[in-house]
Amino acid sequence: MVYFVHIIFVSSFGGRSYFRGIMEKKILVLFAHPRFEDSVVNTTLVRAVEKLPFVTFRDLYELYPDFDIDIKKEQELLKEHDIIVWHHPIYWYSCPPLMKQWIDLVLEYGWAYGKNGDQLKGKWVFNAISAGGSKEVYAHEGRNRYSIPEFLRPFEQTARLCQMIYLPPFVVHHANIATREVCSSFGENYAKVLTALSAAGEDVSEFMQREYLNIHQYGEATL
Repeated sequence: MVYFVHIIFVSSFGGRSYFRGIMEKKILVLFAHPRFEDSVVNTTLVRAVEKLPFVTFRDLYELYPDFDIDIKKEQELLKEHDIIVWHHPIYWYSCPPLMKQWIDLVLEYGWAYGKNGDQLKGKWVFNAISAGGSKEVYAHEGRNRYSIPEFLRPFEQTARLCQMIYLPPFVVHHANIATREVCSSFGENYAKVLTALSAAGEDVSEFMQREYLNIHQYGEATL
């Protein structure tokens, strides 16, 4: 694990308090949105977390507009951080193409998985996503027939193949019609989630019990 020292204070999330400091985990947010400038939700989420002291923020479409990914640079950043966030909108039940290319190229055989491929072993990873449909639409009885976690199974299996710990997603539903007030609420909770994870120690059991990391925003009790 990669830790650094910061001033201690108490952060509250989901009815629980977390002491930040002494041993914080470093978080790498990998953001991929080809129309970032048009997304009020994602602009708000990014602004809420990009300057947090334990966060390194990477806008992949800004860094790699030609899709020519610097594989070694990305791998070094992965090694330097403890928690990885794949932050992207849902595009046709998956991620935008640059995020997929990043996964295809950066998570190399012999480095991330396969023989001697253990560079990511034990790191935490999750998706932070925005979706146009409601939570009810993303259900077995809904129009999309499957839940968000079910659509994210390929990411989960990718993480498991790389010996990473895959956490539940952070999800913003109704992203295309969310008001600025609603967006602000999700931004605040995104920052709280990252703060809580950074200070969480080694036990992820509390987070793993949730359908979403921010499930309390949908009127369901946080476990």
